[in-house]
Amino acid sequence: MSPKHFLQLRDFTREELEYLFERTRWIKEKFKHYELYQPLRDRTLAMVFEKSSTRTRVSFEAGMNQLGGIAINLTTRDTQLSRGEPIEDVARVISRMVDVVMIRTFEQAIIERFAEYSRVPVINGLTDEYHPCQILADVYTFIEHRGSITGKTVCWIGDSNNMCNTWLQAAKIFDFTVNVSTPPDYEVEGKCGADFAAGHFKSFADPHEAARNADLVTTDVWTSMGFEDEAAARLKAFEKWRVDEKIMSLAKPEALFMHCLPAHRGEEVSADVIDGPQSVVWDEAENRLHAQKALLEYVVNGRVAP
Repeated sequence: MSPKHFLQLRDFTREELEYLFERTRWIKEKFKHYELYQPLRDRTLAMVFEKSSTRTRVSFEAGMNQLGGIAINLTTRDTQLSRGEPIEDVARVISRMVDVVMIRTFEQAIIERFAEYSRVPVINGLTDEYHPCQILADVYTFIEHRGSITGKTVCWIGDSNNMCNTWLQAAKIFDFTVNVSTPPDYEVEGKCGADFAAGHFKSFADPHEAARNADLVTTDVWTSMGFEDEAAARLKAFEKWRVDEKIMSLAKPEALFMHCLPAHRGEEVSADVIDGPQSVVWDEAENRLHAQKALLEYVVNGRVAP
């Protein structure tokens, strides 16, 4: 059988994602009650990092260990990738030695090339274009706190980056709307436009209008990894796109705030918001662990009977 890759959120159907949410709930409950659950004993995860990470590494490594398997951490400098070995050759070799691979890299094309030549499932731990594991955890976190996300409004304020792109994919899958507000010249890229169905995406020049009556307000750093040379220009361009108390006051009273972290208080979000009562960023971060355990179980072992 062909391996079940998770390179973009849209690689899975809504029914598959909802199955993962149910497994996430069950696996998290086991974890909270200190009940051992090890369906991946004697299985190995290779983690390939071309971009640095805190949450991605810890959540995948701890998650694989908790499931009974082991995780091998590889960075570019640890492998022959740093000496020019073709990604296709690396995929052919690594996938003969492990059961699943997670890659955190730059262009989406890199992970797609790796997956094409891999004999085992490949998971996108982050690329410049998409961050499906984070949105898997984010949507689950919303459901955990507020129930179904169908028909809701998510407000995205800031850069139209990989997080924004993946939220827009999620909106199409789960039938909700994303209000996007970015500074001029930082709008949603046209190359991703095919993912965003009419009726699920609205663009706003004013972030305050984007936040009006939203069920969830979310953002990310103004300068993502790989764009450090633009930091000074972005700091100036984004200064009016900060999520603060005024923004949150325009959303629904029960609206949640999310941020994938790390956060820069005083830049993309004020301290009183991220540390305030509407913020669920710590639940969101923990849920990376549980959602990814459900994902690993699914791509390696397939469905588990209830």
